[in-house]
Order: sequence, then C-alpha cells, then structure tokens
Amino acid sequence: MLDPNQLRKDLPTVVSALQRRGLSFDVERFNALEARRKAVQVETETLQARRNAVSKLIGQLKSKGEDATAEMAESQAIPARLKQLESDLAQVQEELNGWLMTLPNLPHESVPAGESEVDNVEVRRWLPGQAGSDGNPPALGFEPRDHVSLGEPLGLDFEAARKLSGARFMMLRGPIARLHRALAQFMLDLQTGEHGYQECYTPYIVNSSTLFGTGQLPKFKDDMFWVTKGGDDEEQLDEQGKPIAREDLYLISTSEITLTASVRDSIVPLADLPLRLTAHTPCFRSEAGSGGRDMRGMIRQHQFDKVEMVQIVHPDDSYRAHEEMVAHAETVLQRLGLPYRVVLLCGGDMGFGAAKTYDLEVWLPAQNTWREISSVSNCEAFQARRMQARYRPEKGKPEYLHTLNGSGLAVGRALVAVLENYQQEDGSVSVPEALRPYMGGAQRLEPAKNA
Repeated sequence: MLDPNQLRKDLPTVVSALQRRGLSFDVERFNALEARRKAVQVETETLQARRNAVSKLIGQLKSKGEDATAEMAESQAIPARLKQLESDLAQVQEELNGWLMTLPNLPHESVPAGESEVDNVEVRRWLPGQAGSDGNPPALGFEPRDHVSLGEPLGLDFEAARKLSGARFMMLRGPIARLHRALAQFMLDLQTGEHGYQECYTPYIVNSSTLFGTGQLPKFKDDMFWVTKGGDDEEQLDEQGKPIAREDLYLISTSEITLTASVRDSIVPLADLPLRLTAHTPCFRSEAGSGGRDMRGMIRQHQFDKVEMVQIVHPDDSYRAHEEMVAHAETVLQRLGLPYRVVLLCGGDMGFGAAKTYDLEVWLPAQNTWREISSVSNCEAFQARRMQARYRPEKGKPEYLHTLNGSGLAVGRALVAVLENYQQEDGSVSVPEALRPYMGGAQRLEPAKNA
C-alpha cells in the first residue's frame, strides 16, 4: 500500500510516479477525503480541549458553591459527539485505505518509462556458446520441434489431463515426470546449499487477509482459484476452543504469498535480518487475463510448479538484495546451460506490488524467441505496510521491512526450455549435466518405441 504520509507531504511526486505506470491519480478525490479527515480531526481536538476546560470549570464552580448546571449539561453532551466523530473518522480512513489498496506501488527512479513490454530494456544476455549473426543462439542445424512434439513421446499427456480437469492442465508420465522432479530438486538444492535460503513447506490454501497483505486482493481476485467462502454455518475454533472469524480461502498462485506473509503482523528482530526463504510448491492461476494466449503446451497452465525465492530485509539492503536474487536465478540457468537474457521492466509492464523488476527470459528454439522464465521484484515497503510487517531498529520505533520475491525458477517453463534446447534430431533429449545425478545418471531421454 502507498504511504499515506507521502501522499500528504509530497503528492506531486506520487502523481508523477503513478503516471510513469500509465495511471492517473484522482487528486480531487484525495483532497476531498483529506479535507474530511482534517475537519473531523480538528473538531475532535477542539472538543477534547473543550471537554477538559469544562471539566476544570465545573470543579472551580463547585468549589465556590456556584451553579454548574449548564456546564455539566455541556460536558455530558460532548462524549456522544466525540463518539460520532470517531465513527466519522473511521469511515473516512476506511474509504481512503480501501482506495489505496487498489493502487500499485511507485516505480523506483531507475525504472525506465514505458507502457508495455516493447519498452523494456535488455540489461545483458548469457549464451553457453557462440552467438549467431543476430546475437541470438545459433540454429540447431535441423528443424526444431516444439516442446509438445518432443514431450508427448516422452510422457507428456494433455489428453488425460483434459479428461480429468479440462484445458490448461497437463499430466506427466515416466521419464519426463522424473525430469520435472529433477529440475525442482536441483533448484531447491542450489538455493539452499549455495545461496543461503531456508527451505520451507507452506500451505497451498490461504485466507483473504493474507492475500490482501501481499497484494493479490482485491485487484487480482479473478486470477485466483476460490476454495471456500467465509461465513458458512459451520463454526471454526482456535486452539483454545474460541470461535474464529471465517474468511474466504484461495489456492495460492505462488508461494511468494505464504513465504512473504510469514512475517505478517509481526516485528522481526534486527539481528534476524535478512530472512532468505525458498519453497517448491504447485501454483494455481485462473489465467483470467491471459486472453487465450499460449493455449498450446505448458507455457500458461492453471496448475504449475515453481521454486520461489523470498528475501525480507532491512530497507537499506533491499536493492543490493535485489541484484543478488537476480544472480541466484541466473545461476540456475547457467548450471542448466540454457541461453537467457535479463530485462529491466518499464513502469507500465511491472507487477502491481513491484517498485523494480527484472525478468529473466530463456531462449526457445521452436518459437525462435525469448520467453519469461523468472521475474525478480523489489516491493520495498509496499507489502510490509499492508501486512504490518516491521523490524525493530536499535533505536526508535519499529519500521517497515522491505520484501523481495523471485522465481528460482518456474519448473514447467524450465522443462520446456530443456526439452527444446537439448533436443536431438532423432527426437531424443539430452539431459543437462547438472540434472544427471537426479536422473539416476541417465544422459538422454528416448521416445517410447510405440510413440
């Protein structure tokens, strides 16, 4: 959530920053809400001062034996008005906070201007071999197959998944299922063993408060899979047997949600920072806004796996941590020998909660193009403010943490990249050296003889 104090003290900067994201901030509405808030607060403070003065006056009058009837009547009327003002202030704050919940984060000053992905800026690219004449990886030397044509003889089964669940689901069997598992295990081992992340196992279902905190709600409700609606007749009890409020429950769209929200409503000791967390989970997305893109294959699925990286850090360290996390994701691709490039997203193409985002795009020979495989974002205090996640400095009051998240990597897209980049002319697929220990030493996946 945007900082209300920044809006009050430096509104032009906020308006300008949101314009860089292609959004127009309703200054009139904000000023009207602020005027209402100030009026309520001024009247509240005036009444409180009057209450104290009247109370003192009543005491003075009584000590002199004088009549204090009028003053006592006034004193008795003040609490009712103060209660009404308290209600009025809560209403204004609720309207303001509800509106701020729908506004995205402000872009960092280093984020380039632009409206869409065409305005993103390439930072660097990494190729395991020599580049072709166009700067991209050279052609394979034969007509490349896409991952569907390669995968189906290896155990990729869309038809079975369609019968079970419908479109945008997949089933994996045999060698390709093992390769999928190998990728996830390799990524987890790398992030925990070499990059210092703590492995976590998290819930796959979360309540709506958690999603409001991390920014998925209210804006992306249509992209989430709803599981249970709150307010049902069945009562839930906590560990002490006390009733707890029912909330809507949703399947997670990424474990960024659960890892980041693990510090919700808490004050983290300074000595515990930074927190580096990782998890391998399924992710569930309705793809409501995809517009029918990538219907063929595994690129855009309702259910997919991802190894997520999250860092929760001191504000002074967040941009150093951001570059570090990009390097951690890059290491995965380099160990797999997959060509990729790093792209800095423009203001109009960034995610809702991000102040700055790098995308890693892997090369897919069959499409002859780069496709996103990881997105690494610094959210600064945007999520922490919504979650009330803070740290305690050595001196002073608790302050908001900075949160960062990134894919390390999307397992299904990594599988696509391995299939297409390691394909052989006969339809077999070489296993990247880094994955062979997870594949029982297998060096190649061969199509089934009856495929």
